[in-house]
Amino acid sequence: MPIDATNTAESSRSRGKGRPRISETAVPSLVQILNLIRTGRASTRQELEQKGELGRAVVADRLQLLSDLGLVDESELGNATGGRAPRLVQFSGRQGFILLATLDQTSIGVGVSDLTGKLLTQHHEAADLTAPVAQLADRLTSLFNWCLERQATPTAPWGISLSVPGTVQAGRDDVFMTTTPTTLPAWEDFPLVETLTRQFGVPVWIRSSVETMTMGELHAGAGLGRRSILFVKAGRRIGAGIICDGQLYRGAQGAAGLIGALPVVSDGVTGTLDVMAGSDMIEREGRNAAQSGRSPVLADLLRRGAEITAIEVSQAAQIGDPAASAILSKSGHLIGQVVATLANALNPEVIVLSGTLTQTNDILLAGIREAVYGASHPLVTRDLQIICSQMGSSAGLVGAARVASEALFAPAFLKDWILHGKPTLHPDFVNFRARANKAELPPPTHLPPSDPGRNAP
Repeated sequence: MPIDATNTAESSRSRGKGRPRISETAVPSLVQILNLIRTGRASTRQELEQKGELGRAVVADRLQLLSDLGLVDESELGNATGGRAPRLVQFSGRQGFILLATLDQTSIGVGVSDLTGKLLTQHHEAADLTAPVAQLADRLTSLFNWCLERQATPTAPWGISLSVPGTVQAGRDDVFMTTTPTTLPAWEDFPLVETLTRQFGVPVWIRSSVETMTMGELHAGAGLGRRSILFVKAGRRIGAGIICDGQLYRGAQGAAGLIGALPVVSDGVTGTLDVMAGSDMIEREGRNAAQSGRSPVLADLLRRGAEITAIEVSQAAQIGDPAASAILSKSGHLIGQVVATLANALNPEVIVLSGTLTQTNDILLAGIREAVYGASHPLVTRDLQIICSQMGSSAGLVGAARVASEALFAPAFLKDWILHGKPTLHPDFVNFRARANKAELPPPTHLPPSDPGRNAP
């Protein structure tokens, strides 16, 4: 329940002689205490007093306010250590939901998480990202509604977090998005952020797929508990995500990790890593090997009318086709050369590889490992692990959830909505929502009312 700041200030003044207004003193300590609890750094009142360097009365007062707001719970007892068992102070992660979506060139994934970033529901289906954005927005709306209907507790969403291909520029919209980035073709002609804000009444965040997948690995995958991670996604485009000291590094413009644009040399030819080692190269070289007869497996597929894609080349390599194996090995070594340079610069604990080809082909993985271990300093590789992601399509959803949860409770944003009880009452968001509601938005192209989740299970 939202708390009126004026009334709270009056009650605060009446409880103690000479105590300043709550608007002047309570908000910083409320923010500090809530984030200590939310991040697991404190789970009892005594720990809050010690780590927050706050008095017992202040902690008790702020916990009562947070409990009234429904943000914390003290109903469970911890383990006794020689005396009375302390009450555990826990974050109420189910106070709100976060709607999630990952948009790929050929698929859409949607999900719901609680406020801790824990994934509760997910669904994936084929999609064409080159279709009109209005259709994409309408499909997202239908799937989001379907996800919410599946939740046992009828709790309102607090935010929407999207993972998209391409770079999402960092800037003034980092608190929450107020404009649709021109990340995908035709996005500049359709107000996707404004449309979702208008339909669901919550803030929207958008990050690149590499960034969200990196966050997913950090918090629920191979990077769990680690402070330094290098994440590499290999496909048509090759990108990297960088975790330094437990935090995602985005760079000045949100463009950190664009390793696909780096130059590499192969057989005397210079080109970008994307062109020389990406899936387009694998497909092109595989087709040449099939047409020339150098690859018996791919040549047989071509004679039978099959399309030669990077997947077919990968499968041919896995069953021992020499030409296909050489193509995958070449790609792996080129990617590994660039990754080795990053490893020498960053000294990561683990390198996590993702993308269909790296997760289904041992030859590509072996090429990357050989290049990295061969070109890196011995101290860098002494304890270095190079592994494939095991999260699959869930990594982007989990990472998108973490992006939103961290943004919702970032101190600069939290301080302006905490006394109102929910982020949708943040003054800046209230103003943006009012503008979005007044804006002229394209008419929706809704699916039939009887089928809100057309392909959803």
